[in-house]
Amino acid sequence: MSTSTRFLRLLSLLQTHRYWSGDELAERLDVSLRTVRRDIDRLRDLGYPVQADRGVGGGYQLASGTALPPLVLDDEEAVALVVSLQSTVHAGASVLAEAALRAMGKVVPVLPARLRKRAQALTASTVPLNSQSPAPDPVDPAVLVAFAQACRDHERIAFDYQDAKGAKSSRRVEPAQLVNVGNRYYLVAFDLGRDDWRSFRVDRAQNPSPRALRFTPRVVPGGNAASFVRAGLRGSGQQDVSARIHASTKELEPLIGRWFQIEEIDDNSSLVRTENMNLNWAAFGLAMSRAKVSDVQPAELHTLLDSWMENLSS
Repeated sequence: MSTSTRFLRLLSLLQTHRYWSGDELAERLDVSLRTVRRDIDRLRDLGYPVQADRGVGGGYQLASGTALPPLVLDDEEAVALVVSLQSTVHAGASVLAEAALRAMGKVVPVLPARLRKRAQALTASTVPLNSQSPAPDPVDPAVLVAFAQACRDHERIAFDYQDAKGAKSSRRVEPAQLVNVGNRYYLVAFDLGRDDWRSFRVDRAQNPSPRALRFTPRVVPGGNAASFVRAGLRGSGQQDVSARIHASTKELEPLIGRWFQIEEIDDNSSLVRTENMNLNWAAFGLAMSRAKVSDVQPAELHTLLDSWMENLSS
């Protein structure tokens, strides 16, 4: 976990307005108690009123009723924030896109004049390529936040769910982590009703209901939530893809740069890669390159391309 990510998570924990012992914070952040103390001191230096009480029931907490310091961003942070919000806006018509647009309307005007001009220039000079990308799956921000808070607080949560075949069910889980894959969010959780681990597409979940029952976190199979989701996607026809395309990066970028990472091999060929793509979409993307394709991975994609060629030539 990077230092910036750790600070954000520490601040998020403290903003729950409960007392956290140093040991609890160290466990949550996976750092030493000494690092927690150093991070608390850093937050105080930044102006955050962190109280420290000793004894039973004591710990660290943000002082109640105290205004937090204003958000101060450097150049890189301001650009990163605007780019992130803008990407969500450009993703398409969804509740999150609308919320991101409202957030941009609030964030950009309060930036310092120099940064505000840069942010406005970035916004004005960028257009989406929506015509070549699949529409995002609509995610209810309330559901996403409820899942995130349950993950953070190690709190059981119940929700209604509809699977890919349209079957509806009620789930009661111990959430572990959210995983973002392209336009989708997945919740990795231990399903108490199935007595097994599952990943749930957040856009298919409704009516989240925290149970106010805390639990001891379990170890995600493989020790990594992202790997767990990746394995599930592979089982559903989505895999990591790579291929050699006999065209220059300059030629390929406007054609398939939206879908693939493109690396130059030489003046006349490029390596293209992407993660967790449906193989039908991958085949379509490679065909859009308008060039000879070789060294295709995985083997299932190579077989799919051969079948397309056979059908088209018959």
